[in-house]
Amino acid sequence: MSDAEKGGFLAKVIGPKRRWREYKARREQLPENYRTAVEAIERYLMHFVPTDGDSNASMFEDLADLFEQAAADGTPIREIVGEDPVEFAEAFVENYSEGGYAPTRERKRLTDAITRAADE
Repeated sequence: MSDAEKGGFLAKVIGPKRRWREYKARREQLPENYRTAVEAIERYLMHFVPTDGDSNASMFEDLADLFEQAAADGTPIREIVGEDPVEFAEAFVENYSEGGYAPTRERKRLTDAITRAADE
């Protein structure tokens, strides 16, 4: 895959690079347990087939908005994602794309990461 093809693929998956960098910077500013939860959800969402880069960029920006507001309000992580983080993530992604396939292993990985973040 050429550099141009890689850049096109990356833009399709994460959206424009500037927006992705801004999102990552926002994610890094979150308190550690909220950041852990966002990173777990982000990792899970990456398994969904994107429809376009702008939709994905918006999805991650909205995820940052949600967790920034929750952190500011002191909302517990479980109040955000509920008892089933897979259900939360799959419902969240439905607003942005037609979705894709998330393997069972990734569902367990997300659930375990949210449990650790909520317990911190």
